[in-house]
Amino acid sequence: MNYGRWAPYVPVAKRRANAAKEIDKLRKKGMKIEPIEVHGRKISSTFWGQAWCSHLEKFSDYENRLPRGRTYVRNGSVCHLAISKGKVEAIVSGSTLYRINITITPLSARKWKDIRQQCAGQIGSMLELLQGRFSDNVMGIVTDKNKGLFPKPSEIKLACDCPDWAEMCKHIAAVLYGVGARLDQQPELLFLLRNVDHEALISQELELQSAKSKKGKRRRLAESDLSDVFGVDVEAPVKPGGKRRAVGEKATRKKKTAFTPTAASVTRLRKRFRMNTSQFAKLVGVSPLTVSNWENGGGTLNLRQRTHDALIQVAKLKPEQAARKVKRDR
Repeated sequence: MNYGRWAPYVPVAKRRANAAKEIDKLRKKGMKIEPIEVHGRKISSTFWGQAWCSHLEKFSDYENRLPRGRTYVRNGSVCHLAISKGKVEAIVSGSTLYRINITITPLSARKWKDIRQQCAGQIGSMLELLQGRFSDNVMGIVTDKNKGLFPKPSEIKLACDCPDWAEMCKHIAAVLYGVGARLDQQPELLFLLRNVDHEALISQELELQSAKSKKGKRRRLAESDLSDVFGVDVEAPVKPGGKRRAVGEKATRKKKTAFTPTAASVTRLRKRFRMNTSQFAKLVGVSPLTVSNWENGGGTLNLRQRTHDALIQVAKLKPEQAARKVKRDR
């Protein structure tokens, strides 16, 4: 039979079977497959998932294209969807398997600072944040069309290897809705996608109080801190007419100054333990993104009391003790 330029019709059931075989091959090669599963008509049911979908539907660039993807995401065609820093990578089943790459611009430092300042003291816990249990005021701040956490079309770059000429094909549309479905289970991925630390929204009130008490001054790392972090004795400055002494010599007579969490001291402590970011994050009990933000920051870190205490305790460990603790907590 002559189909002209159109390919023969392949039943949906056969397409799914073929897709399952190809996905299984990728899994056997070591690829971690993360499918999107939607139960019922609703693509998302939580605050963050619904807010993501609603935000995208507000833009005229997308409102006529997005509906093409609803059927695809509902029927399980999004075989794989992975979210990382500023990136969404997915595989969608169509006539064959299509690969989608979506790049999202990080949230600007100015916007993030404004959001944090406006939300200061209004989010009581991590549970409230991730479950989206906000006041109307906070809800309005984080979902603001232009100033909130969600990206605008100009901040989103779309790419699919299907033959569709449209910038947003049905496969891309399905993936965008799939992100909303994924945020139902892992809302923290939105902050990873925008390259910001969600814990900062909770600690902002403490940061403001800390900033007032310090009056904008930064404390330098004490000599005893350097000795603790590097695991060596550091020579103290020589006073006129005096003799050089090692910090360790006076340590027996004077109480050591507590470890001061700064961007530099945290980096040195992690390197002293010979750990990567993920291992150190596990040791302290925070996310790898949080550790990265600490090390990329400057000056004294403004932390919640629980996190501050955890870092202080970790700083007291010897490298072998830290390694055993990480291994034990696996």
